Amino acid sequence: MHQIPGLYITDSAERGRGVFTSMDISEGDLIEVCQVIKISKAQLPVIHKTILHDYYFLWGEHMDECAIALGFGSLYNHEVHPNANFILDFENETIDIVAIKNISAGSEVTLNYHGAPGDEEPLWF
Repeated sequence: MHQIPGLYITDSAERGRGVFTSMDISEGDLIEVCQVIKISKAQLPVIHKTILHDYYFLWGEHMDECAIALGFGSLYNHEVHPNANFILDFENETIDIVAIKNISAGSEVTLNYHGAPGDEEPLWF
């Protein structure tokens, strides 16, 4: 697992827990490489009946599977205009978190759950 020093989990205003940084992060920096637990297409309906429903990423060439990101991967909060993005690496079975803006020490690191920064589609929860 790769993770920059200074990442930590704490309460995020009205969003439960979130991932924060105690050091400045520059645009383009690799923040974290999260190993994943892959979950098959056949098991995906089961996830919808559990708490894991709010923590999985769509996965696979046809996006019909899912994966739970280890490390801090499944704990990043949603933001329409986030400061980081995620890259699904099917070959290495990782989700890479990369800064798309400079992030100041003490700030929350956020992702757009839909994958594309600026995507305003309503969330499922």
